[in-house]
Amino acid sequence: MRIFTRSYPFLLLFLLLAHLGFAELKHGGVAGVVRTSEGKPAAYVSVTLVEANKGGMTTEDGSFQIRGVEEGTYTLRVSYVGLQTQEKTVTVTGGQITRVDFTLAESAAQLSEVVVAGYAGLSKPVAFGKADIRPLDLPQSVGIVNSTVIADQQVLRLGDAIRNVSGVSLTQQRQGIAETFTSRGFSIGIGGSGGSIFKNGVISNTQGFPDASTLESIEVLKGSAALLYGNVSGGLVINMVTKKPKFDWGGEVSMRVGSYDLYKPTIDVYGPISKNLAFRVVGTYEKANSFRDVVNSERVYVNPSLVYKLGQKTEILVQADYLKSDLVPDNGIGALNGGQEAVIPDIPRSRFINAVWAYNNTEQLSGSVTVNHRFNDQWKINLIASTQKTQVDGYGLGVPNNVAGNGDFTRTLSAAKTSELNYTTQLNLNGNVSTGFLHHQLLVGADVVKIESESNTFKFTAANGAVGTGYDKINILDPAKFEARTDVPTRAVVEQTTSPNYRFGAYVQDMITVSDKFKVLAGLRWSYQNVYRTTIFNNETQQEREGANPSKADRAFSPKAALIYQPVQNMSFYASYANNFTVNSGTDINFQQLDPSIVDQYEVGAKSEFLNGKLTTSLSVYRYVNSNLAQQAQFRADGTSNTDPNVKELTGETTSDGFDIDIKGNVSQNFYFLVGYGYNYHRFTNTSELGTSMVEGERLINNPAHTANGSVFYTFDQSFLKGIKLGVSAFYTGERNGGLNNTVDQKAKSFSRLIPLSGFTTLDLSAGYSFRKVSLLAKISNITNELNYVVHDRYSINPIAPRQFMATVGYKF
Repeated sequence: MRIFTRSYPFLLLFLLLAHLGFAELKHGGVAGVVRTSEGKPAAYVSVTLVEANKGGMTTEDGSFQIRGVEEGTYTLRVSYVGLQTQEKTVTVTGGQITRVDFTLAESAAQLSEVVVAGYAGLSKPVAFGKADIRPLDLPQSVGIVNSTVIADQQVLRLGDAIRNVSGVSLTQQRQGIAETFTSRGFSIGIGGSGGSIFKNGVISNTQGFPDASTLESIEVLKGSAALLYGNVSGGLVINMVTKKPKFDWGGEVSMRVGSYDLYKPTIDVYGPISKNLAFRVVGTYEKANSFRDVVNSERVYVNPSLVYKLGQKTEILVQADYLKSDLVPDNGIGALNGGQEAVIPDIPRSRFINAVWAYNNTEQLSGSVTVNHRFNDQWKINLIASTQKTQVDGYGLGVPNNVAGNGDFTRTLSAAKTSELNYTTQLNLNGNVSTGFLHHQLLVGADVVKIESESNTFKFTAANGAVGTGYDKINILDPAKFEARTDVPTRAVVEQTTSPNYRFGAYVQDMITVSDKFKVLAGLRWSYQNVYRTTIFNNETQQEREGANPSKADRAFSPKAALIYQPVQNMSFYASYANNFTVNSGTDINFQQLDPSIVDQYEVGAKSEFLNGKLTTSLSVYRYVNSNLAQQAQFRADGTSNTDPNVKELTGETTSDGFDIDIKGNVSQNFYFLVGYGYNYHRFTNTSELGTSMVEGERLINNPAHTANGSVFYTFDQSFLKGIKLGVSAFYTGERNGGLNNTVDQKAKSFSRLIPLSGFTTLDLSAGYSFRKVSLLAKISNITNELNYVVHDRYSINPIAPRQFMATVGYKF
């Protein structure tokens, strides 16, 4: 009886599929290929059977298939924003697939320009999704910032672009480096390759972001992506897509200038070397001061790439980039009262409290090879091999974590010299096959990542021979109170620590089309990662020893399942379950290493396209529950009270509820708009009675309750106004807390470790003019001169940028 009860749901599912299958035999279908005027595949073009209100999009090879069509005669329409619509009459016979091909009037280059000119709605699959599932079918919220938006908003840093994705906020930053983003209550970590920021599909060290002007698009997957990428943030993952070679000659040179002596020339050249080989080189130089006293930066970024077409079925893409970034690090303005209730000081936005000689120099070199091979119309394979080396050399003063209530700040020396080398290999096999009446969009893959990092500790010696980290005392409220030192103590490396770790994952995912209205997505990943014991080399004794912490191996399964319902071809509803895992430090009461915490995610959503893809909407509602949050154990194994914060138990809980909505309109090649809103409530929902546990119901830090964005751009194309472009963008970040979350025992001391931050809105205005191949675009950002803050850590409080001016003049050839 128990066996029957467990099998009952599967029996019902089998009967449902069988019923749908018999119904399918009474229907036919239409399939074909859409090509450009020179015979190349036309990808992501809309194909619709008008009378049946059925259709879809062509795949990368230009093919399409419409199933489940009743017998009869129909009008088959091929269309895309900015293209000439074509129609053919087609007769559908039950149990058969009718073949119809189309040739567009446009060339591949013209089609590419149409795609780049605006949003492709929910039509184009996200490359980051690995399986070519178009966003309308994907049971997950997706945000894409394309090159048009990046150019029109004159984006300089990743954080400037991410503001256009609903529910995502920049919560921490240091003058454009080590940016941290939060979505759905979960954060992307700072620095190194341990976070959730990728470049061209592979994990990337976030100390060296590519220059925004070299990006083709930025893809954001909100929600758990553990199935595809393993141990990543449960809130979001970001993929930066750099520009690729083209087989048509072209390019652009531009010069950007702005407030605080910003100068930024950029060159972009692409074209064919031979019939099967094309290149692209993008390079930019940037030099600028800052609204923050003393702070300045200088960056060089070069991104060459080659693509080789080996016959009709194989493409090899080789990419490389080099970044050199030198800047004065900014530690913010500090917070008064140190270990007590912190207060943001009332000082000028420009005040600088690091050493005037401080520096942070980053050098990064990366390269990758991507091979795409199509076996036939059903099967293709993708292989990516990449490597990246990042070196950071920084010297200055520590963050202001001990500022007294009267503004006195004892400054200490701080230095960093790190190197990280990572290797990534990724293999993905995609198949489009049918088993009976079921159609499968199958993904099978694996990835391997090796990361080896090296860090150093230093000994500091002043000119008078004094050894130690102490430097001087200043007053951040009254700089005249003390005389700040300007000498640079020598530093010598004492020890070098090498930390290797490895990650491996294998995954399978299947998008099953049950009928023209129902689809099911199911997948599973197994992840293994091993952080090996560090080795420490002492420069003074020339001896090597092992680190205190032993090697730690973690394993986790990451499933995902979803049901997608599409009542009509341009609308879908979905419900999904997925999880992600977070690695824990410390030990349990038996001094065994803690298992990862598993975070369960439940999500329902709706997506739609209107006006032939010109207007798209997306809504998702979610809940995350981490029911095994690691917190300090109340008792040891022998029953005595535990006072060691490294002895933990998986008994805590956090819950994150919320929703986000996006509306995007690409009304024409001259007019588009973006609107988004996100709400989140992430709090502690179960804590122990132990005095050092977290406070029940308290919101987690760096999570705004509300975020919103809106942008609209219009280019006149008639009368004497032809060529004029106008745009406005507004971004809102709601109330949130910086600092540290409170604990029960600390809360009883009558002060809070939280730093409340008010909500704020920034407004940007843009205007420009283009004539033939020349363009000019100007922008005034934060036009109301709003003052607010982002918090790098508890005490590194950074003011947002004031009102600024920026202009870019460009020439396309």
